Amino acid sequence: MISASKWIAGALVVAFTSLAHADDTDSRRDDDSFLLLRDAVRQDDAAKADFYAARLPNYSIPSYVDYYRLKSRLKDVPQSEIRDFFKRYDGQAIVDRLRNDWLLDLGRKRDWATFDEQYPLFILNDDTQVKCYALTSRALKGQKVADEARALLTAPSVYGEPCAGLIATLYQNGQFNTEDLYAQLRLSGEYNATGQARRIVALLDGPEKKAVQAVDLPTVAVAKGMGPSKVEHQIYIVAIGRLAKTSIKLATLALNKALPKMTPHEQQQGWAAIALQSSYTLAPETADYWKRSNGAPLSIDQAQWKARIALRNGDWRQVENTIRAMPAALRGEPTWVYWLGRALMARDGVTSQPAGEALQLFRGISDQSNYYGQLALEETGKLITIPTAGAPISQAEIAPMAANPNFQRALKFFSMRLRFEGTREWNWGLRALNEREHLAAAEFARQNNILDRMVNTSERTRIQVDYTQRFPSPHNDVMHPATQTLGLDKAWVYGLIRQESRFIMDAQSHAGASGLMQVMPSTGRWIAKKIGLADFAQDMLSDVRTNILLGTNYLNMVLGNMDGSQVLATAAYNAGPGRLRTWRATLTKPMDSTVFIESIPYVETRTYVKNVMSNATYYAALFEGRPQSLKARLGSVAPKGYTEAEEQETSFVPR
Repeated sequence: MISASKWIAGALVVAFTSLAHADDTDSRRDDDSFLLLRDAVRQDDAAKADFYAARLPNYSIPSYVDYYRLKSRLKDVPQSEIRDFFKRYDGQAIVDRLRNDWLLDLGRKRDWATFDEQYPLFILNDDTQVKCYALTSRALKGQKVADEARALLTAPSVYGEPCAGLIATLYQNGQFNTEDLYAQLRLSGEYNATGQARRIVALLDGPEKKAVQAVDLPTVAVAKGMGPSKVEHQIYIVAIGRLAKTSIKLATLALNKALPKMTPHEQQQGWAAIALQSSYTLAPETADYWKRSNGAPLSIDQAQWKARIALRNGDWRQVENTIRAMPAALRGEPTWVYWLGRALMARDGVTSQPAGEALQLFRGISDQSNYYGQLALEETGKLITIPTAGAPISQAEIAPMAANPNFQRALKFFSMRLRFEGTREWNWGLRALNEREHLAAAEFARQNNILDRMVNTSERTRIQVDYTQRFPSPHNDVMHPATQTLGLDKAWVYGLIRQESRFIMDAQSHAGASGLMQVMPSTGRWIAKKIGLADFAQDMLSDVRTNILLGTNYLNMVLGNMDGSQVLATAAYNAGPGRLRTWRATLTKPMDSTVFIESIPYVETRTYVKNVMSNATYYAALFEGRPQSLKARLGSVAPKGYTEAEEQETSFVPR
C-alpha cells in the first residue's frame, strides 16, 4: 500500500512535469509565432505582422516584437512611437537597428532636420545608403563633400536611390563634374548596374536607351556603333567592357574599329575596360591591354587587377607603380602593403633581409594575425609561433557573461537558428568589454558550443590572447583517425573547416552545402558510393562522423588530383576542380604560390585559400608545438605534368 506522503510526492512530480511540458509547448508556440511575425514584416504585410505580434504579449524578447510591429508600418507611424521605443529599450542593439531603418525613411522623406538629429546617434553607421543621405544633407547645406563621396561611391550594386540622389545633388551643385559622372557610368558597367547607368546618362542629357543597351545588350550596342557626343563615347566604352565579359576578341575588334573617333584618353579607358575582363581569364595578352590603358583613371577593381597581372608576369616595377597610384585607403590595406614591400625587394635585387622602406612596410603589418601579417613576419626573418596565453579564465569571470542580456538574447536566437539576429546581439554585447572580458565571453561561447562566436570574439583581442579559442579543434576523436587513415594533414583540414563553417554543425550554404566541411549533397552521394558507404541519405550530412568521413575523403581525392598541392586542392575544394584545371592551365612554368593565390579570378576563392592556408599554419604550430613557415607550406604551384627536369631549366617568379 502506498503511503499518503509518497502519493503526494508522486503527484507533485507529475504536476511539475506537466507544467514544465506545458511551458515548453507554450515557448515553442511563441517562437513559431515570432518567426511568422518576422516573415510577415519581411513580406511587408503589416496586417499579418500585427496579428502575430498580438499573440506575443509576454514574449521573452519583447523589444524585437515591438521592433517588428513598428517596422511593418514605419512609413506612417508617428515619431512619438519611435522615440518611445528608443527610450524603452535604450542601449539595446535593436534600437540601433530601428534607427538605421528610420534614417532611411527620413532620408526618403527629405526630413533633414530630424535626420541630422538622429544620424550622430547611429552607432554602427554601417549602411552605405544612410551614409549617402548624410552626405546629401551636408551638401544641401553648402558643405564640400565631394572627396568623401568619391571614396564612398565605389560599388553601384549597393547604391539604391539614396546614393543615386547624392550623385545628382553633387552634380547639380557643381561638386561633381562630367568626369565624375563618366567614372560612375563606367563603374555601372563593371557592376552590371543598368538602372544606375540610365540615371547617370539622364543627368548628362544623353540617350538613356543606349545606356540600358550598353549594359544589358552590349552586342547590339556595339553593332550600332559609337555616337558623336562625349556621353555616347562613354556609353560605347561601357558596351565594350560588357562585351569583353563574353568575348575579348569581339570587344577588341570593336574598340580597334572605334579608335580613330576616340580621344587618347577615351582609348585608354576602352583598353582598361577590356583589360579588366581579360584579367579574369588570366590570358597572356592581358598585360598588353593594361599597357595600352596607361593613363586611364582606374576603378578599385581595375587598379588591383593591373597589379595582379604585373605580379604574374614578374613586372615588379609595374607592381610598384600601380600600387603607389592606388587611392590611399586601398594602398594601406595589408594586401598591397605586403606586395609593395615585395616589389621593392625585387627592384633592389634583394632575396632576403629587406631594408629601408620594404622592411618598414613589412614591420607595419607583421603583428597582424592574418595571411599577410604572417607573410610579412617571415620577410623580417621570423617564423610563426603561438603567443603565450595568459591565466586561464575563471568561472567567476564567465558569470557576468552568462548574465549579460545581449548574450542571453543571442543564445535565444541561436537556439532558433536565427544566426543573423544572434550574431548582431552577441557583437553588440562585446562593445564595452575589455580584452580579458572578451576572452571570458569567448569561453562562455565555448561552454554553449557556439564556436563561431568564440573564434570571432577571441580574435578581437591584441594584448591578451588565447589561440586555443581562436583555433579550436573539436571532434578530434573523429578527425584524428579520419586524417591518419588517409594520410591527410590534420592542421590543414581543421584550417579548412574553420573557414568553411566556423564549426557550425548545422551550417547551410546558399548552394546547399551542409555541415562542418560543407559537403554538397551530390558530392556526398558520389563519395559515399566511392568509399562503399551504404544507404547514404542527405540528412546524414548533419552527422559529425559522416560529414567528416565524406569531407576528408573528398578532400583527399582532390589533393591527389592536384598533385599533392594544398594550395591547389584548397582552391578546388571551394571553386570546383574544373575551374582549378582552367586556372592551372594558364601556367607555363612553376609559380610562387603567393602570386598564384593573389591572382585567383574569384574573390571568394582567393580569400578562402588565403584564410585556409593561414589557419593551417597556426593549427600546425598548436599541434606540433614549434614555429612554422607559411611560405614553406605554400611553396610553388606548377602546370599539370610538370617534371623536375623542366623545373631545373626555368626560374620562379622573381623575388
